[in-house]
Amino acid sequence: MVLSSLSRSPHGSRGRLLHAERRLAERYAELVRLAYLVLPASLGRHRRVLAAHSLVQRSLPDATPAVPAPRTPGTDPDRSLRVAVVRGALAQCRRPRLWPEGARPPRLLVPRLPVVLGLRLAPRSGGAEEMALGQALSDLSAPARAAFVLLRVEGLTADHTRGVLEAAGEADAQVAVRQAARLDASLGTAAEAVLTSDEFDACTLRARPTDLVRRRRRVRVAGLAVLAGALTAGGLAAVTHSAPDAREPRSAGLVRVDPGAWADTSRVDFTAWPARGDRVRDRALLDRALAVWADPPSGTRIDRAPGTPADPPPRAPRLLYAGSVGGHAVVVFHDGQRLVRYGESGTGERLALARVDDADVTTAAAVVLEERGGAVRYLLAPWVAESSVRDLTRPDAPAQPLSVARDGVTAPVPRWTGGGCGRRPALQLRSSPAIAEHHAFLLADLGGLTPAHLTYTPLPGHGSPPARQPREATGPAALVAWGRTGCDLDSAGGSGVRAVNAWDFAEQDLPDGGGHAVWTCARADTWQGPGNITVSLRRPGKNAQVVTRVRSTAACSRFGQHVVARTHWKSPHGHWYVLAAGSRAVTSLTLTGDVSATRSGHTLAVRAPKDASTKVRARLTSGETLPEVGSGPSRGTRP
Repeated sequence: MVLSSLSRSPHGSRGRLLHAERRLAERYAELVRLAYLVLPASLGRHRRVLAAHSLVQRSLPDATPAVPAPRTPGTDPDRSLRVAVVRGALAQCRRPRLWPEGARPPRLLVPRLPVVLGLRLAPRSGGAEEMALGQALSDLSAPARAAFVLLRVEGLTADHTRGVLEAAGEADAQVAVRQAARLDASLGTAAEAVLTSDEFDACTLRARPTDLVRRRRRVRVAGLAVLAGALTAGGLAAVTHSAPDAREPRSAGLVRVDPGAWADTSRVDFTAWPARGDRVRDRALLDRALAVWADPPSGTRIDRAPGTPADPPPRAPRLLYAGSVGGHAVVVFHDGQRLVRYGESGTGERLALARVDDADVTTAAAVVLEERGGAVRYLLAPWVAESSVRDLTRPDAPAQPLSVARDGVTAPVPRWTGGGCGRRPALQLRSSPAIAEHHAFLLADLGGLTPAHLTYTPLPGHGSPPARQPREATGPAALVAWGRTGCDLDSAGGSGVRAVNAWDFAEQDLPDGGGHAVWTCARADTWQGPGNITVSLRRPGKNAQVVTRVRSTAACSRFGQHVVARTHWKSPHGHWYVLAAGSRAVTSLTLTGDVSATRSGHTLAVRAPKDASTKVRARLTSGETLPEVGSGPSRGTRP
């Protein structure tokens, strides 16, 4: 790309233009990231990428002032470039007058160059942290997003950030900076690493074709139209090559991975699965499956996990399985972002779709092949060396071996359907030593196409590392925690859940000889990004008492590392108490309402009537205050 050919400034000298051009080339990737993060997510990733590049490439004239400003100590040499990029990005975010609230911006608002035909471009997908941060940014106004990126990524001061926004034409720059500062303070330093990840790098891109099936149909229609015109104009007697042969098998282009590929790749996920099953060469079955996926006929039962697009395959998908399970045909595909399961039975055809982008050795370890009679058959990953079934409600009972056929299909595993807590089956799998030595993990069926990965974070001071990273839920403490909370897994969100982590964030000795209690926050992260939490209080020999549930929250995650909760509790002596507890950074708790009290430390227990109306707030080591989970913003705020 020759930047000097993009534009010329009619006012600035050639020297200033060349200097701005050189700085633009040096800072190109950072400026594109800035534009990409400020642009609205409603544009879609492909259009945001093109718009970001176009804004930066068109910023050169605006970044070359007619009269250069005097250079003083502390002057930002890239200020004019940032101003030009931010001005253009904010213009893209403004709704035209009379444009419906919440509607996508009209296509004409997106710059026309660069133009990409036949490909869809997008940054590499990130994990749950990137998705959560992306959602937090999309909730901000465009000026606040710009201020946040300037503060956190560009490293500008609040005054310099306000100056850039004002120069870009933003009237409420001070408000935008305050909003960005609040989000910045709540996220902490971890946000900087996430913001500079590939998820938000619009210069490190993945290229995928557009809808090949739809494109092929359009080509056929266009071919037929040209053929009809030729026949009409020239009176041709016959044309034999007007369109591709419709009888050509759709399955001819399916991707099939070598059986040993998983042991020789650093990407251990669904892309490393070989094609298995006794019908992988059954072209008629594969053609039917692909045809139903591309254009489901009337009467097809479609199960789609939340946030999963139902579009036809954008490229030739991978074949993971094709065979007969329980006397019925089942086919499983992977298109790089989704799993698609096609099934045939006496009641008709069925299609199930679920997101699995950025799966790993655990979340790509099993797929639900068949659900029948209260039992599930799984297809296990080729790297699973050992498989067993564990009852979560009996943490002391050993796991029972699970038989697996040569093609990776398991024997039926009982499915927990709710109602009571008699048994809660979970898969306990162990990876091959070629992947990770002694790596065992738990998966639980939550009604989706893939089971959810269960993890555990222990109590502070009980072996938890400073970063408080979840670990596999196979140790004694983890099994005890899941033994008390496993019966509540059905409330985790069901289909679309990627992983559930049980975090024991506090422990407390209860009054009146009530024994020792542990506070747990179970967070269910979805493939979409948002997560749901259930806070519970558990005591030895009793099922966990649910304290609160909150949906679509960052609490109990990397972006919500502090939590405080409250509940009413009746002691063995018949007295009612308000109990409260906070995570490790809590230094004191304050109860307000019908009963008032303040206690130092992580826990609180105060006598109060059963129906007393109260709220609790915590003070953190940083001096910030934190409201109880479920009552409002779950991140710390300055007092």
